[in-house]
Amino acid sequence: MGKKDLIMTPDTFDLQNQVAVVTGGAGVLCAAMCRALARAGAKVAVLDLREEAAQALAAEIGNGAVGVGCNVLEKDGVESAARRVVEVYGRVDILINGAGGNKPQATTSPELSFFDLPPDALSWVFQLNLLGAILPSQAFGKIMAAQRQGVILNISSMNAFRPLTRIPAYSAAKAGVSNFTQWLAVHMAQEYSPAIRVNAIAPGFFLTEQNRYLLMDRDSGELTPRGKTILAHTPQGRFGSPEDLLGAVLWLVSPASAFVTGVVIPIDGGFSAFSGV
Repeated sequence: MGKKDLIMTPDTFDLQNQVAVVTGGAGVLCAAMCRALARAGAKVAVLDLREEAAQALAAEIGNGAVGVGCNVLEKDGVESAARRVVEVYGRVDILINGAGGNKPQATTSPELSFFDLPPDALSWVFQLNLLGAILPSQAFGKIMAAQRQGVILNISSMNAFRPLTRIPAYSAAKAGVSNFTQWLAVHMAQEYSPAIRVNAIAPGFFLTEQNRYLLMDRDSGELTPRGKTILAHTPQGRFGSPEDLLGAVLWLVSPASAFVTGVVIPIDGGFSAFSGV
């Protein structure tokens, strides 16, 4: 198929028989990605720390999907998961580094000042978000290097562009993910193959288990002052839903974006474009 055909036909977004690996795959946002990849024809390996949840999602989406228990912070475990995927499918075409998150102990509050944030909590956030993208990129990127083709998609955040109050570790870690995305895109293209692409998406504000306590009152279910401020600075006036990520994800992992590498795409309802006035 020539370039003109790729641009002009719906086949551009077809992932039929592609093998996609998604870390953190059983989480709210990544589960939606797994389902979308399967609907587009991909064979999906759902990797998650919660093996039962990964296997349950794989059974739900079908199309030859498998669920694999994997701690993205353990190099041996990630490499074991990579071997398992190759045993099942014979190759890896797509890696989505979806594992990540924040924790209350690394978040400033009236009860916990910046000066008292515990090092272990800060380290946990840095490692999960940054090292948790690097280690799978090593294990699965090595397979792609041997194949001389593949796509890696990282999950950054709007906090990487404009750090938010109260979450210093998460903002800094996601800035690291964006930087690593650009570095790896150049490295893979120059050292192994220009057909290996690395990009990232930067979601804005989506309600997840990690941030719900910051945006919604635990008791009343109403927006917190922080949640109200975020929506006031989001031109579309709402939080994102998992489905809002899927168009960009499918574009970035498909031949439709064949000349796109090293970019971080905001998906934020206009938050990054709004000055506040």
